[in-house]
Amino acid sequence: MSSHTAQTELKFLGKLILDADLTCDTGLHIGAGKGSLEIGGADNPVVKDAFGRPYVPGSSLRGKLRSLLEQAAGLSPSEMVFLSKRKGQEVRIHQSDRPDDEICLLFGRNPGRMERVSGEVMEGVAATPARLTVCDAPLDTESITPQMRENLDDELTEVKSENAVDRLTSQANPRTLERVPAGARFKMRMILDILCEEDKELAAKLAEGIRLLEDDTLGGGGSRGNGRVRISGIRVAWRARSYYAEGTPEKELLSGGDSASLLALVRSADFAAQLS
Repeated sequence: MSSHTAQTELKFLGKLILDADLTCDTGLHIGAGKGSLEIGGADNPVVKDAFGRPYVPGSSLRGKLRSLLEQAAGLSPSEMVFLSKRKGQEVRIHQSDRPDDEICLLFGRNPGRMERVSGEVMEGVAATPARLTVCDAPLDTESITPQMRENLDDELTEVKSENAVDRLTSQANPRTLERVPAGARFKMRMILDILCEEDKELAAKLAEGIRLLEDDTLGGGGSRGNGRVRISGIRVAWRARSYYAEGTPEKELLSGGDSASLLALVRSADFAAQLS
């Protein structure tokens, strides 16, 4: 847990900017929903921008990081609340009122009445601003090489055919899944607001989430081979308050690194001192 207390005062110190390449090691499917079906298209299309190019929504990446960090922390059901309780579509997330709760500090928390998964109803009294912002990650179209395009079903995506087999009748139920192909690269940006000295500790929690993601999956169908990603080319820069108020230059802390070098940076003894 962090060193935040109920007496910690928030005062904007600066922003930690993390840019990186997110590369697909296997096909990636982040669904667009059934509303975008086209005649002759795949049953499950991927989300695309206004120019028809696939991208990774910041909400998908941020939600996956939060889920992985919650699992790694082994959080108890008593600190899980229902975000949505519609039948068949329950969504449970972690939330607590503890001032040193790193997950709530990183991703924010809202005050108000929330129903716990187990135990009494939670009456949250403290609102915590989210420190982490995750931007939509656009596709680097140059990562889709001419050789790849020759074998794709669409200009930028492939269609994976799958079969669900009935266990009693052996009847096949075919379905198609649109995916961004392996080798595609997205430009990822995360921004960590440092609102007090204690917030500098949260960078290590973010690095942990990124390392967990590399050994997990992103998007749908992860257990069926989709969504293996790799984070590389990490650049970390510190923009102090004076960067915005006085135009002082940013301080580059890491360039061209991987998740291991990112973790080493944020866990180094002098990391907090570098954010001055």
